[in-house]
Amino acid sequence: MYAVIKSGGRQHKVAPGDRIQVEKLAAEAGATLTFSEVLMIGGEGAAQVGSPTVAEAGVKATVMGHGRGKKVIAFKYKRRKGFHKKIGHRQEFTTLRIDKVWVGVEPADPAPAPEPAPAAAPEAAKTEEG
Repeated sequence: MYAVIKSGGRQHKVAPGDRIQVEKLAAEAGATLTFSEVLMIGGEGAAQVGSPTVAEAGVKATVMGHGRGKKVIAFKYKRRKGFHKKIGHRQEFTTLRIDKVWVGVEPADPAPAPEPAPAAAPEAAKTEEG
């Protein structure tokens, strides 16, 4: 199953397990985010296209970290005037790992399995000599 979500004014096609980079979000690394602006859901049967969003659809993602992109150089120049201006820019981004995509009621996280009790060491067989 995949979804098209809107984040930072852009659209991103995502599926569980994907890692994407979006405009910088105000969230700590390790935080869980839920995107409710799902524009389209597809992959299982017919695709559902929202108008503008798909009702009761969502995407859950985990923030992996923040970073800055490659430097982009902008150079301004006016001929015969001696005007030169060089400007650099590095766009900040947030890396997300997509955990779930759903339509309808959000599926509950499975409860962690209880840890098995440590196996008891077998007691040495006692034999009576007589």
